[in-house]
Amino acid sequence: MEIRPTTDEDLDVFVDTVHAAFGYFPETPVEGGGLWWSALEMDRCLLALTADGRPVGTAATYPFELTLPGETLVPAPGVTAVGVLPSHRRQGVLSAMMRHQLTALRADGQFLSVLLASEASIYGRFGYGPATYTGRLTVQRHRAALAPARARVSADAPAPVPDGGTIEVLRRADCGEILEDVYDRYRRTQPGALSRPHRWWTLRAGQPPISPAPRYVAVHRDADGVPDGYASYSIDKARTLTVDETITGDDAVFTALARFLLAHDLVSQVVFHHVPPGHPLRWQLADFRAGEVSGDMDWLWVRLLDVPRALTARGWFADGELVLDVEDPFLGEHGRHLLTVRDGKADCVPTDREPDLSLHVNDLGAIYLGGTAPSTLVRAGHIRAHRLEAAARADALFRADRPPHCLHWF
Repeated sequence: MEIRPTTDEDLDVFVDTVHAAFGYFPETPVEGGGLWWSALEMDRCLLALTADGRPVGTAATYPFELTLPGETLVPAPGVTAVGVLPSHRRQGVLSAMMRHQLTALRADGQFLSVLLASEASIYGRFGYGPATYTGRLTVQRHRAALAPARARVSADAPAPVPDGGTIEVLRRADCGEILEDVYDRYRRTQPGALSRPHRWWTLRAGQPPISPAPRYVAVHRDADGVPDGYASYSIDKARTLTVDETITGDDAVFTALARFLLAHDLVSQVVFHHVPPGHPLRWQLADFRAGEVSGDMDWLWVRLLDVPRALTARGWFADGELVLDVEDPFLGEHGRHLLTVRDGKADCVPTDREPDLSLHVNDLGAIYLGGTAPSTLVRAGHIRAHRLEAAARADALFRADRPPHCLHWF
């Protein structure tokens, strides 16, 4: 079997192969993009070929930036379009492609990669761990009233709704630049968020509101008229209002947008997609039970390729030390690292000290962004704590300034 990078001439073969792997037929291309694969960059794609040259597997990456705790932006290749023809599964094709890809990413100087897992049982063995989570919140329209905001803790605390803000409803086709700008400002401060390159918006690649699917967009502007949030939505024949995503870095703006959507006339229910765990919206409902949480699932998976570089790249919010004994069986590696954090910065060096925690590289990926507590994985039997207080110390060290969340689909 041969695994090779593709060229522009391989586009049709690559697209046909990945669709066949999932049992789909490619959509008819449209001028200027508009399909999920429109933003593929062929020099970032791989084809697996049999000895007689037949394509049987595909894999690719997108060039994203990932926001780490502490608002640090780092390169994060986003693995996508991974598939093997049904006739060639369980013959080592996927493992060979993953090993080839990870080796090439490391050789290119990358210290982590990310993906969205089609099946949760596949990618752990390649070193990926679930690092962010998402869900849906469904609110019946007749029970959608928000409770009055309680008194603020102090006179200096922010008001629950921005003073002087306005909301305007636009068609998706009329506000592309606004969406791109608001999303880019949001993702730079949100741990776990990925960039959406300009190429994606231009080619309309991905899911709404990037794609050309018709959508209405509620755009929030501050008192100066500057857009600082939006919600993309549609209403189906059953009168369900479905919100693709709500983007803002301000809780008060989110509340204003939610209030607007929940008050929409002639709607039976409102479904908010991509609501992060612990979001306050459910608590803002006058009837707590009016908000039905469902679809809780993993979203962004993280794979560390260089443990010391990854750990020193992110911001930290507690001081301390941990000795991490990390196994990477897929790449046949093992390392013991002394992590020392002082004043928000980390140092990570090899050590022969006795470990505090022993863990698989996929578990390190899961806790890396602060969305999974190390103590949870200790209790689950994934991580071994060699000292009684080690799990609590790891929880304190790995917590993020804000819960990580990713809603970009790729």
